[in-house]
Amino acid sequence: MSTRYLTADEVRDAERASGDLLANGTLMRRAAHGVAQAVVGELNRTGGCYGRTVGVVVGAGDNGGDALFAAAELARRGAAAHAVLLAPDKAHPAGLRAFRSAGGRVVDSLPGHPDVVIDGVVGIGGRGPLRPAAAAVFAGLGAETTVVAVDLPSGVDADTGEVHDPSVRADLTVTFGFPRRAHLLAAPRCGRVIVVDIGIGGPTEPAAQQLISYSDEEIDWPVPGPADDKYTQGVVGVVAGSHRYPGAAILASGAAVAATSGMTRYVGSAHAEVVSHFPEVIAAPDLADAGRVQAWVAGPGMGTDAAATATLRTVLDSDLPVLVDAEALTIVSTDPALVDGRRAPTLLTPHAGEFARLTGTEVGADRVSAVADLAARWGVTVLLKGRITLIADPSGRVVGNDAGASWAATAGAGDVLAGIAGSLLAAGRSPQEAGAAAARVHAHAALLASRGAPIGASALLAALRPAIREFATRRAGAEPPTPSRASS
Repeated sequence: MSTRYLTADEVRDAERASGDLLANGTLMRRAAHGVAQAVVGELNRTGGCYGRTVGVVVGAGDNGGDALFAAAELARRGAAAHAVLLAPDKAHPAGLRAFRSAGGRVVDSLPGHPDVVIDGVVGIGGRGPLRPAAAAVFAGLGAETTVVAVDLPSGVDADTGEVHDPSVRADLTVTFGFPRRAHLLAAPRCGRVIVVDIGIGGPTEPAAQQLISYSDEEIDWPVPGPADDKYTQGVVGVVAGSHRYPGAAILASGAAVAATSGMTRYVGSAHAEVVSHFPEVIAAPDLADAGRVQAWVAGPGMGTDAAATATLRTVLDSDLPVLVDAEALTIVSTDPALVDGRRAPTLLTPHAGEFARLTGTEVGADRVSAVADLAARWGVTVLLKGRITLIADPSGRVVGNDAGASWAATAGAGDVLAGIAGSLLAAGRSPQEAGAAAARVHAHAALLASRGAPIGASALLAALRPAIREFATRRAGAEPPTPSRASS
């Protein structure tokens, strides 16, 4: 099931709609209990709660109240609880009374080497970096201390995921009701995220701009059925590479071959190199000899000269789905009319630098709004690459994917991604579905290939089939097949 990430305003509206649950403090007590249980879970990994040392860093307002009530519960379970009050006169009164009544101590600085520190500095209303007093507390913690953030790490913007300097880096974030946008957009800063049900409903009105992520089970990978042949599974055309950059052609074409069981056609001057690596590819030097396809991938390594521009224009003048990447994006940046308002499905796949060339401005802190705005203005789907990949369609719906690591940040990895997504377009997936599924499998292939060590794009490509196999079998409800001794 897909996950929807709410804005701070949507969260506040949901809390206000709970009525008495908010007014009488029930929501806070439930939230605090959820935080305390999460901390107990962490401590139980290494010996339990009794006798352990827990610190809490408390700001003004309800976020600090959640942290104080949670620390009070932990103190009642036998933990030694210490609280640093950053604004003593603004600390949550009821939370502070409960903390002291449970035996918690208010201190000027945390004792050395606490087992867990709870970040209750600011919540979803926080803006900007940590102030010096808070920053000093977290800077003094050792690597052995587990940091648990209440709602989201302080110093991280709830809506944009902007990570200010300094800010808290959490090992675990405990949030309430629904995840916030920052939990996806700033995933590396949030650590593991636990969502606690405190009894609030979701938004009653869908926002014009929505941020969601797909679960692994929702990745609908095309697999051949009983009536399929190579044509019904999708024929993708790849316009890529050159004498100068044959590797781009090889990587994009190889990824297209691996992604589906249909057919891959290649067009370009690197046709001999492509066929030498993948003899199943049908290659031609010129577009006129390419044959029929059901979607195009254009751009990786193709150059930006007059011939490349003419080829791209011909591809975009078709009524077929087209993925536009790399040098093709550079060409489009000089003539947006090539894609602006194009009626056939169009997927642009820029990294941050290419995005700036397309729009004339940097992506900025609010990546969701930036990618959604470009998609809406040009009537295309935009896949903005990064550790957190965002795929926006013209309706304002944005799908995000956290790669989980940055092993795919290597030369040629984008060519592999283009080939995967292009094959999915040819198989009939919408641009957003194709981009989201390709990003997820691309990231998983990078993890499989790396196993903790740096990789090149060739290793990423080689890991593509095992990654797809896992997703396809998971969706089907089966375990990935294990090769028999006879077939190994």
